[in-house]
Order: sequence, then C-alpha cells, then structure tokens
Amino acid sequence: MARAALRGRLVERTPARRARWTAARLTGIRDETPTARTLRFSVPGWPGHLAGQHVDVRLTAEDGYSAQRSYSLAGPADGDTVELTVERVPDGEVSPYLTEIMEVGDEVELRGPVGGWFVWRPESAAPVLLVAGGSGVVPLMAMLRERRHAGSRVPFRLLYSLRGPDSRYYADELRRPDPGVDVTYLYTRGTPDPWPRPAGRVRLDDLAEGGWPSSFEPDCYVCGPTGFVETVADLLLTLGHAPERIRTERFGPTGG
Repeated sequence: MARAALRGRLVERTPARRARWTAARLTGIRDETPTARTLRFSVPGWPGHLAGQHVDVRLTAEDGYSAQRSYSLAGPADGDTVELTVERVPDGEVSPYLTEIMEVGDEVELRGPVGGWFVWRPESAAPVLLVAGGSGVVPLMAMLRERRHAGSRVPFRLLYSLRGPDSRYYADELRRPDPGVDVTYLYTRGTPDPWPRPAGRVRLDDLAEGGWPSSFEPDCYVCGPTGFVETVADLLLTLGHAPERIRTERFGPTGG
C-alpha cells in the first residue's frame, strides 16, 4: 500500500521506523460487504495507536515462505484489541486468507502502529472533512469512532464515494444518528432508487456542497486509490483549502 502526504502537492513520505513483529490472535469476525470483512485481534502488549495509523500484517507458511501487507486500523485504541477491515483482492496472497479462510483462534503477526501524519487527535478543535474512496473509508472510520470515544464535539463531515450501495462498509453504524456528524454517499456506478445525485465520480460541486467552506479552515483527510486522492486534493485546492490542512493516504495494487 503506497502512502503519501500533501504539503502543497503530493509527496512521498520517508517510511517510519517499524516496531517488532508480534503475535495477534483472531477473536471476532464481522462481514461488511460480500468481499470485505472486519477482523478483531487480541494483541498482548499492544502499545496503543492514533486514529489514521496502520499496521503491517505477515503470514508465514509451513515451508517458511511469508507475505505481508499493510492495513489501516479501523478503530481507536482499545487496550490490547486491534480491528482491521480487509477487502479481498482476487488472486491475492494475503487478503483471501484473511477474509475467507482465517477463523477465530488463528494467529498472524502484526507490526506497528505505523504513521504519524495522517492522524486525527481529539484535542484538535478544527472542523473535519473526511473524503473516502472505496476501502479508503477504513482509517476515516477510525477517526469517527475516536471522536465518539473521546466525547468530542468537533463537527465532522464524511463524503464517501463508492461503486454502489452493496459496497458500503459500516452501513448500519453510519446509518445511526451521531450528533455533529454528516454523511454523504457519492455513488459512481449505480444508485439506490430514488437518489438525488446521478452516478458519477466525485465533482467540485460535491465537495462544495457536502464539505466545509475553506473559510472555516477545516482539517481535510482524503483516502482512496491514487487517482481518486489526487483528483480530490486538486479540487480542494481549487476551492481554496490550505495545502497544509489537506492530508492524504493513497493505495494501489500490492498483490493483495
């Protein structure tokens, strides 16, 4: 998973120093969509993390072959518990095992937490705009959950772009009223019937209507595929948002 930050323009970050690998035991499973699953792990001695950080996951076969991938943390720090939401990648090495084969009681190795730029801290008082493309909603959901966990009253707005209603992560949770949080879905392929906005990619007016005015000086977090992130970042700049307030995470093909 390739990650980047926006400081005037998209630039690559130097990878952070990585922690040691530690065993993580699966304690719970929750299906989000037909191809995505949330996995709850017990990680003894977990040091805690910030909303927006990620971890590395490593699988090792009996013959010693190993494969690893990076996944965003899906929730705030909760003792020794870590949650990840994983989208199955066809013909992938890691995600098919995590979403189709792994059972409660099985173990993997985790390393982290990783990252310190694309994070939200409850002490921040600025309004927040979250813009998600597909599975990019995962670290943004961690921020929404951290807000609720901390009892923050900072207003949040989430613009969630996805193919269609069947692709929604966290559908029930996002449907529940949460004072100070507004959620807008932007469908790109098919919409519910009826739906006020035609299917299509994110546009300038979507961000203007569903986001915050730049004069409010919101903190903007954008996560999704590289093309989506770069488009949204450019649109936010066009709307007058300060580059230093736009933080991005982007992902691309990693072999799954």
